[in-house]
Amino acid sequence: MPPEANDPLASMLAALTLTDTGARTREDIFTAPSQWMPHGRVFGGQVLAQTVLASSKTVDEDRTIHSLHGYFLRPGSVDSPITIAVDRIHDGRSFSTRRTQAYQHGLPIFSMIASFQDHDPGLDHQIDMPSDLPQPEDLPTVAARIGHIEHDIARFWATSHAFDMRHVPSPIFLAVEGEPVAHQAVWMRTFGAMPDDPALHRAAFAYASDHTLLESVMRRHGVPWVTPGLKIASLDHAMWWHRPGRVDEWFLYVQESPNAIGGRGLALGRIYSRDGALIASTAQEGMIRVPSR
Repeated sequence: MPPEANDPLASMLAALTLTDTGARTREDIFTAPSQWMPHGRVFGGQVLAQTVLASSKTVDEDRTIHSLHGYFLRPGSVDSPITIAVDRIHDGRSFSTRRTQAYQHGLPIFSMIASFQDHDPGLDHQIDMPSDLPQPEDLPTVAARIGHIEHDIARFWATSHAFDMRHVPSPIFLAVEGEPVAHQAVWMRTFGAMPDDPALHRAAFAYASDHTLLESVMRRHGVPWVTPGLKIASLDHAMWWHRPGRVDEWFLYVQESPNAIGGRGLALGRIYSRDGALIASTAQEGMIRVPSR
C-alpha cells in the first residue's frame, strides 16, 4: 500500500485537484492524477467527481450542476493520469450544458453530459427521509467490522477510505444478514473536514454516490462481496443535485433496487442531510455476474 493511502482524505483531495492545460481549441483540457486502489483499477466515483469538477470550471460561478448522465466505457488504470476534455455544448439564459470525456492513453474511459442552472425559485417538495433508522453513532465502523481480517482488500476498506461508512442494517462484505431485501441505507461522511468550496462538495457527493449503490441488488439475492467468481462493474451513472450539502457532515444514502435481469442490476439512491433535506438522487445500472446463477 503506498504512503498516500495512509491519509485517504488527502488522497481523494489530491485526485480532485485538476490542472488546466490551457488548451482552448474546441475543448477545455484538464489533467488529474489517479487515486491508488488495491485492485489497480480507477474507482468510478473518482472519475465522476473529476468530470464534475472539470465541467464546473467552464461555466459561470453562479451556475451549479444539477444533473449528470454518464457511461463507464473502459476500466482505468491507477498507474496513469487522466485527461479530461470538456466541450461547451450550450450556454442559454438559465442553463448550460457540457459534454465531458475522461481519457487514458488516448482512449475514453468515461463519457458524461451534465447540465448547470443559475438560481431560480419555483415549486419545492421532496420525499421525506426515513425516520426509523439508527443514528450513525450507534452503528459500528467498517474498521470495527472487518479491520481484524488479514487481507489487502479488507485492510483497504477498513483503513484507507476517505468516507466513514456505516451500514443499516449491516454491510455485506462477508455475508448478507437477515432477509434478502432489495434496499439498504448507509450513513456517510468524510474522515475529516473539507474545504468550504461548494463545487468541491458537489463533486465529492458524486464520488461518494458510487459507493455501495449496487449492494441493494446484491442484498436482494443474498450475494456478499466475498462470493467466489463474482464480477461487478458499473455501466452507467446518473445524478441529480437538489439542495446544497456538505460531505464532511453525516448524510444518509438510501438505496433500493427495482430490477435485475440479464446480468444487469438497477439501483436507485437518495442522499439526505442529517436534518432531512434531500440533497441528491442517483441511479446506476451495473453488470453483476454470479457463478451458477
